[in-house]
Amino acid sequence: MLQFLGNIEAKIDAKARIFVPAAFRKILQSSGNNTLILRKDIFQNCLTLYPLQVWEEEVAKLRSRLNRWDAEQQGLFRQFVVDAERLEMDANGRILIPKRYCQMVGITSDVRFLGVDNTIEIWTNDALEQTLIPAEDFSIRIQALMNNSSQND
Repeated sequence: MLQFLGNIEAKIDAKARIFVPAAFRKILQSSGNNTLILRKDIFQNCLTLYPLQVWEEEVAKLRSRLNRWDAEQQGLFRQFVVDAERLEMDANGRILIPKRYCQMVGITSDVRFLGVDNTIEIWTNDALEQTLIPAEDFSIRIQALMNNSSQND
C-alpha cells in the first residue's frame, strides 16, 4: 500500500514544471508508479496527485456507487473524471502541471507538497495556512473524535 508522509517546500519553474520531492518519488518508483493523475481537490483549494493505481481504485469505487442510467449521477461522474489530467514523471522526476491547474488554485512559484495517505497534495503557502486549525483546537477535535470512535469499537 502506498503511503506518503511529509510537508515539503518546492518551486515551480516558468514552464510549470516541478520536481516531485525525492521522498515521494522514491515511494512512487519503488512501486512502479511513474504515472500520476492530477485533479483539483473537491473540497480544498489545492491540487491532488493520485498514483495511477490509487486513481483507478477511486474511480471504480465512485462508479460502483452511481447509476449509469441516472442523468445527475452520470453528470457527477463525468465532472469528476473530466477535471483530471494524466501526468508522467520524466527521467529527472519532474512533472509538468498544465497552466489551467496552476490558475485554478493560484500557483505562481512557491508550493508545498503534502503527503496525505495514498495521495499527494500541492498547495500554495497562503491557501494551506488558511485551512489549518489552531493547535489547541486541533487537539480538542482529535481527542473528541478518538473518544467517540473508541466508544463505538
